[in-house]
Amino acid sequence: MLILAIDTSAIASAALLRSTRTDGAAEVLASFASTETNTHAEVLAPAIQGLLAEAGVAGAELDRIVVGVGPGPFTGLRVGIATARALGFAWNVPVEGAVSLDAIAWDVLAAGEAPAQGFTVAIDARRKELYWARYAADGSLDEGPHVSVPGHLPEGPVCGAGAGLYADRLAAAGAPAVERFRDRQPTAASLGASALEKLARGEDLLATTPLYLRESDAKVPAAMQGHTP
Repeated sequence: MLILAIDTSAIASAALLRSTRTDGAAEVLASFASTETNTHAEVLAPAIQGLLAEAGVAGAELDRIVVGVGPGPFTGLRVGIATARALGFAWNVPVEGAVSLDAIAWDVLAAGEAPAQGFTVAIDARRKELYWARYAADGSLDEGPHVSVPGHLPEGPVCGAGAGLYADRLAAAGAPAVERFRDRQPTAASLGASALEKLARGEDLLATTPLYLRESDAKVPAAMQGHTP
């Protein structure tokens, strides 16, 4: 199976992956990940074009596109999901979604460092809050995703960039940051690898409906509310 994975829940990232094994183990053919959290619209499409050229793959050869549906901010998620849907339509390739936090959970499992009691994955949600989800030791999603202040996360180890951002507050709440993963952001390469393993197990992926978890910061001006052009 050949897939294009896209995630824009934090940084912008894309990857081409192939799996020929029954367990879904993936080979990353090419990948891209930005270092910024606010350049998604500018860098994503050129990056995908570059990945296809690097791997010598035409879009119509893909078996599916997998896109991270969040949680994440409105603008970032819209860029990734809209791009995935547009490419799927243009190439006549099915498009499916995956929880973006699954990418970090997959990283933890791939490193062989999943705590026996399970763990939480958290990334920055701004407004002094975190997007988070709780995972079992085998990487299956136990709870979430949610958005809340750091002190409301469940007790136990925390992985992801949110852990590093609020390490002291989390530790005080009994949710210590895992040092190796305290700065980790979701990436398309890990998201795609996680999705391929799920498909190999016969699990379904998600629709491409974004997981915003809260209302947009953008508001209709009071003067325009109720106004019909």
